[in-house]
Amino acid sequence: MTASFEKTGVNNGTLTFTIEQDLIAKGLDAAFNKVKKNLNVPGFRKGKVSRTIFNKMYGEASLYEEALNAVLPESYDAAVAEAGIDPVAQPKIDIKSMNEGEAWEITADVVVKPEVKLGDYKNLEVSVTVDKDVTDADVDAKIEAAQKNLAELVIKADAAENGDTVVIDFEGKVDGVAFDGGTAENHSLELGSASFIPGYEEQLVGHKAGETIEVKVTFPEDYQAEDLAGKDAVFVTTIHEVKAKEVPEIDDELAKDIDEEVETLAELKEKYKTQLTEEKETQYTDAVETAAIETAVANAEIVELPGEMVHDEVHRAMNEFLGNMQQQGISADMYYQLTGTSEEQLHTQFEGDADKRVRTNLVIEAVAAAENFVTTQDEIDTEISELAESYNMPKEEVMKLLPTDMLKHDIAAKKAVEVITSTVVVK
Repeated sequence: MTASFEKTGVNNGTLTFTIEQDLIAKGLDAAFNKVKKNLNVPGFRKGKVSRTIFNKMYGEASLYEEALNAVLPESYDAAVAEAGIDPVAQPKIDIKSMNEGEAWEITADVVVKPEVKLGDYKNLEVSVTVDKDVTDADVDAKIEAAQKNLAELVIKADAAENGDTVVIDFEGKVDGVAFDGGTAENHSLELGSASFIPGYEEQLVGHKAGETIEVKVTFPEDYQAEDLAGKDAVFVTTIHEVKAKEVPEIDDELAKDIDEEVETLAELKEKYKTQLTEEKETQYTDAVETAAIETAVANAEIVELPGEMVHDEVHRAMNEFLGNMQQQGISADMYYQLTGTSEEQLHTQFEGDADKRVRTNLVIEAVAAAENFVTTQDEIDTEISELAESYNMPKEEVMKLLPTDMLKHDIAAKKAVEVITSTVVVK
């Protein structure tokens, strides 16, 4: 094989390569064995026609396209390696020649990873603002949050207030006609939670169980159901119950209910103070790391990011996010319905800092390359063990899912981050 790459733009170029006769022959054999299975040739059982007869009837050139499909991936990968380039998108293939008895000549329009010119990435000075002190008020707030989680809902006869939960039936209509999703029975709604259409919950405040109210609202202009967006609606709502939160007293008994490992409120406070201190230390460490990496990225020069890389990053982040939702039992469609958003809006949300994430990853990779890290088998084994424990999976399953090259890349990236952050000076 001969391969060469000629740049045609900042991150674009043409890769020219050949496929030699020995590989072409293998491709033709594979193509013939695939095609002959469906051939009906007089005098031969289906799929049993000889190569000689096939060539006489159809010509060997009829196999070229199928043969190229068989050998192109391997040939392209070899050409990429020989040319020393790093493509970031699917190439646009063009066939220059496929003459019988000669090497086939192929060109590919390729988008490659941009060049990164590193600036300073060691001994960086950064400023961070993190309050590392834990006050009594911080501890009390954590206990109060736990107290609210243990609150019980108790039916009350008085009118509903913000924070109360009402059990309701409702039927919504637009122009007197009921619409899909606008009807429910015995639905629990916390007033003030902003779970319903703006203006709905506020109109239930001040009403008691047994009352029926006509709640008038206007759907937002950007409502996910386009047939309802911007329209006025009336929800006939019947309140069956009004429930108020009854919170327990903050005392030793509550402390034991919150955490079975403590016996007194004083012990819980001391434990929470330790936890909050550790959390703030982690926040500080994360803030320093973020500031150091951002400084290293700012010091580096990347002339232009390929749009393909940014696009792929958006979809990677979306898939990761929706995958996490799926693990919690929430499908993509359910998420969009619950949040009143759409796939397009989620795409826009992740577009916001995709450019920044791509630049950061490129700089970290460039630091790893500059430091010429070598990943040992022990490091790979440790990484697999940590991932297996983190995701509660057998090591063998992790090894199947993650190729060695990907593990080496991730380990090198961690080392690069350590190089950047271990020498940082915090002002």
